[in-house]
Amino acid sequence: MKLPFAGRLLAVAVLAAASVALPLSSAFADDTAAKPKVGLVMKSLANEFFVTMQEGAKDYQKAHSADFDMITNGIKNETDTSAQIDIVNQMILAKVNAIVIAPADSKALVTVLKKASDAGIKVVNIDNRLDPDVLKSKNLNIPFVGPDNRKGSKLVGDYLAKKLASGDKVGIIEGVPTTTNAQQRTAGFKDAMDAAGMKIVSTQSGNWEIDQGQKVASAMLSEYPDIKALLAGNDNMALGAVSAVRAAGKAGKVMVVGYDNIEAIKPMLQDGRVLATADQAAAQQAVFGIQNALKLVKGEKVDAKDGVIETPVELVTKQ
Repeated sequence: MKLPFAGRLLAVAVLAAASVALPLSSAFADDTAAKPKVGLVMKSLANEFFVTMQEGAKDYQKAHSADFDMITNGIKNETDTSAQIDIVNQMILAKVNAIVIAPADSKALVTVLKKASDAGIKVVNIDNRLDPDVLKSKNLNIPFVGPDNRKGSKLVGDYLAKKLASGDKVGIIEGVPTTTNAQQRTAGFKDAMDAAGMKIVSTQSGNWEIDQGQKVASAMLSEYPDIKALLAGNDNMALGAVSAVRAAGKAGKVMVVGYDNIEAIKPMLQDGRVLATADQAAAQQAVFGIQNALKLVKGEKVDAKDGVIETPVELVTKQ
C-alpha cells in the first residue's frame, strides 16, 4: 500500500535526518518503485574498518545502480546500541526492502530486527553474529554473512606462539564482551595460547577502541612487568597497545597482534611494532551481505549452512 503524499514527505524527512545523501527528484521516486532499496546499518564509523566496509558497499552500489538503491548510516561509538536501534527504526519507516546490519550487540538488536522482519523487510547479518538462541526465541531466521572469527584469531595466535616460549605470560584485550565476534576472537586466541603452553594472565575489554585498548594494555604492563605479548581483538585496540608498550619503555620486548588489517596497522607490521593481524576482506563484507539480501528480496534461497554464509579470513604478517 502506498503512503499518502504527507507520509511520503515524512519518509523523506526521516532519510534526511539520518544524513543519507539521496536524490529527491520525482524521477528518483518513480525509479525506486521498480528497484529494491537496501538499508545498510553500520557499527562505529569512527573505526576505520567500518568506514572501509561502508565505502566498499557504496562503490558496489554505484557499479550496480540499475539493480538497487541504498541508504546507509552508522553509530558514533561501538557501544551505542540505542542509536543503532533508532537507525533500524528509521530504515523501517523508510520502507526499505532489505536491511544489512553489523550489530553493535548480539542480543540487543534482535527485537527491532524482528519488527523489521514482521514489516516484510529481509534482514541479513554481517560482521558480528546475532545470538542464535535469541533469534530462535523470536522465531527469526536471519542469515549471518561473515568470517569464522575464532578460526581467524587462532591463525594470529598460532603465529605469535612461534615467537614465544612455553610458559610465557600473555594478555588478551578483547572487544565489547556482549558481541559474538569479540567472544569468538578471544576464544581463538585462547585456543592458540593454551595449545602452545602460554600463560594467559589477564583478559580485559578495550571495547574495540584505541584509547580503551591503550588503557587496558597499560594496566596489564604495569601489573605484569614480565608479560611477553598482548593479543588485541581488533586493530584499533592493537594501536592502543602499541602506544602503551612504547610509553612503558618496552618496545621490542612485548609483542602485539591485532585483527582486521586496517590501513593504520600496515606500517606497524612492516617495522615490527605489530607482529600479525587478520584480514577479513573489510571492503567486501557488506557487499557479500547486500548480494545475499537482494537474493532474499527476489525470493531466492541463500547458500547458508546452519545459518552461516562463511567469508574468507587470512593471516597477515610483514611477509
